[in-house]
Amino acid sequence: MTVPVLELDQVSISYRDGDQCRCVVHEVSFSVGPGEVVALVGESGSGKTTTAQAVIGLLAGNGRLEQGAIRLNGTDIAGWSPARFDSIRGRVLSLIPQDPTSSLNPVLTIGEQVAEILRIHRHGDRKAIAARVIELLAHVGLPQPERRARQYPHQLSGGMKQRVLIAIAIALRPALIIADEPTSALDVTVQRRILDLIDSLRREQGTAVLLVTHDLGVAADRADRLVVMQNGRIQEQGPTAALLRKPQSAYARKLLADAPSLSTTAFRPAVSGDDDDIAIEVDELVHEFASDGRHDRFRAVDRVSFRVRRGTTHAIVGESGSGKTTTLRNVTGFLRPTSGRVRIDGIDPATLRGEALRQFRRRIQLVYQNPFTSLDPRQTVFRIIEEPLLNFEPLPRAVRERKVRDMLARVGLPPAVLARYPHALSGGQRQRVAIARALVLDPRVLVLDEAVSALDVTVQAQILDLLETLQRDLGLTYLFISHDLAVVRQIADTVSVLHGGRQVDCGRVEDVFLRPGSDCTRELLAAIPGQGHPRPVLHPSPCLEAA
Repeated sequence: MTVPVLELDQVSISYRDGDQCRCVVHEVSFSVGPGEVVALVGESGSGKTTTAQAVIGLLAGNGRLEQGAIRLNGTDIAGWSPARFDSIRGRVLSLIPQDPTSSLNPVLTIGEQVAEILRIHRHGDRKAIAARVIELLAHVGLPQPERRARQYPHQLSGGMKQRVLIAIAIALRPALIIADEPTSALDVTVQRRILDLIDSLRREQGTAVLLVTHDLGVAADRADRLVVMQNGRIQEQGPTAALLRKPQSAYARKLLADAPSLSTTAFRPAVSGDDDDIAIEVDELVHEFASDGRHDRFRAVDRVSFRVRRGTTHAIVGESGSGKTTTLRNVTGFLRPTSGRVRIDGIDPATLRGEALRQFRRRIQLVYQNPFTSLDPRQTVFRIIEEPLLNFEPLPRAVRERKVRDMLARVGLPPAVLARYPHALSGGQRQRVAIARALVLDPRVLVLDEAVSALDVTVQAQILDLLETLQRDLGLTYLFISHDLAVVRQIADTVSVLHGGRQVDCGRVEDVFLRPGSDCTRELLAAIPGQGHPRPVLHPSPCLEAA
């Protein structure tokens, strides 16, 4: 009988906060065999990351393994000292962390950082290590590896930085790799390439992979088995195909129902209305930036045109560097076009100055990607939502308070939240506060910049439902910036696909998705995770109906 590379047996983990001790992982048991991919899936707070941290000996200082065994190649490593873990990290088990930007040292070259793991474990002399660094960078698909070795992290794209982290993780051919949300910050095509790379390395070296993710589509595509966690407990586990086809637990059914890439939801139904009632008009938009040379110009947006009917949602999709953000900044008036024209409700923001431009911003508001960084941590929720009113309207306090409370109720939050600070809220609650802040000035257009990409699938589904309700009730027009085409399919009426600053497809979402006009669009659609697996059979359950 083959010994599992990793085996957890009745593992329970707690965190101590002052005199209080809170158990966050309860009697978790599962295994990972040689060359196997097992995915830990669940929402934030489900215990999946804490479980993975315990495996690699990186629990927070107040974390404690209360009971159970963690066996690595048959040896129980539970309770090992940090020094003992240092002797096996990188050599026997490795970690691919979530954020490639914060995980690399900004003042060391890429080559120095890859070489560090080799030096720590004395893997050859200086010359051998230098050669191995180049070999590793080439192996993970980085072009011009000698050049990349001399560069610093800020000179690489997100996908390139994630490849560097993979090079570090596989440098010593470990038996187990823990991949903690390894692609959550990447565009779908880059995500697919990174996951393909991990998969090919697994096949070549027989490495086992513990994949920690909230993306059910990624787990469906890449894992041999799924372990579904909620509130620190395993709700269900089993072979991926069987679990997707017929999930047994109510929680697994809800997760699968909320995952856009696994959803059976068809395209958004067409909205009737006046085709001449245009809220946003972008005509032959060009935006250039100064390049390195004195007279050189870089064209970030090249003759992009689209129109958005009032009360509908238009999505802009594309890889990093496609021109999405530059287009957004032109539409909102933060940049002025090099040529072409933008009109919001018939007003060209490029013609406005001073107070007129400031007042224009009431018509169009932004909701940003990350609810953890877009809210001021020093302000209460009441102050956060009230602040735009203080900036734009000299209203009596009683009127301001009523508007804040009304808007809070509209986004589905209770009055008790008003006295709290952002750190006391969940990710979904924070994004609801950000939406309330954007809507308190009664704008007609809302720009949503990756507004659900940082959220777990169930919270994401709740926010998408909220946005649909607000649009219907308030007649809002949305400009939705996203790299998640599964979400776009669900929420948008029309879409522009950008590539290299050019618009390569534009039209109704259903038309573009079913009949793409460019290879770029076809590649983006092919990269949507979860498409190659059977749709789950989702039978109603009393638990779900009660929820």
